[in-house]
Amino acid sequence: MSIQLFSLAGKTAIVTGSGRGLGRAIAKGMAAAGAALVTCARTGSEAESAAAEIRAAGGRAIGVAADVAEPGQCDMLVERAVTAFGRLDIMHCNASIDRPQPADQVDRASLEAVLAVNVGGYLYSAQAAARQMRQKGTGGAIVMTSSTASLVAFPGILSYCISKGGVDLMVKTLAAEWAPHGIRVNAFNPGYMEHAMTGTEAYDQDPAVTEQAIQQTPMRRRGRVEELVGPAIFLASDAASFMTGVVMPVDGGWCAI
Repeated sequence: MSIQLFSLAGKTAIVTGSGRGLGRAIAKGMAAAGAALVTCARTGSEAESAAAEIRAAGGRAIGVAADVAEPGQCDMLVERAVTAFGRLDIMHCNASIDRPQPADQVDRASLEAVLAVNVGGYLYSAQAAARQMRQKGTGGAIVMTSSTASLVAFPGILSYCISKGGVDLMVKTLAAEWAPHGIRVNAFNPGYMEHAMTGTEAYDQDPAVTEQAIQQTPMRRRGRVEELVGPAIFLASDAASFMTGVVMPVDGGWCAI
């Protein structure tokens, strides 16, 4: 097997939620693997900052402000990618939020906000990408950042767990429907990471949460954002050409025990 199977040279990728954290690291990693990147965040300055960092390293990138909870914004995102780079090969759905609450206090507004981004945003982004891939007849790869919260219970973040459980089944269903069109759909499921997503800062920095996370992770540490780059590139690349519908933990062994 040639190492070139892991190359993304000649491909165009969109990474949603790539203004900071996990998404920014993934976008930079894909650019280093040869892809042209569309970085995306709700804040235009964050999206452009990520794109500028890629360009400064010698890559090709544009930053686009988009709210993936709005289907029309996802269509716009794909259009911008095609206008800038002529094609779309990879959609990495990564933009996520959380509203930590005890289960008996989860309110409608918080639940709907989380589902709108973490489920709706993933679906609308995937749909927009798939329409373009089918229209061009090129196929492509859709990768989703899920979570181990879809696989095991995490008290205090029920809305997030529900949303990521939905992502895992979305991956399997889209994979089954779109495989005949050459579109692969896969996910990886990070465990506890050093980066805290929007809305989870207080929860994530709680010493009790940190201690529990370290004790329940066989590797006895949190993951670094850079450690998600390899899985992201693998699932997006030709090295995973016969993989679709896969949900892959990247969690330091959390789900192994």
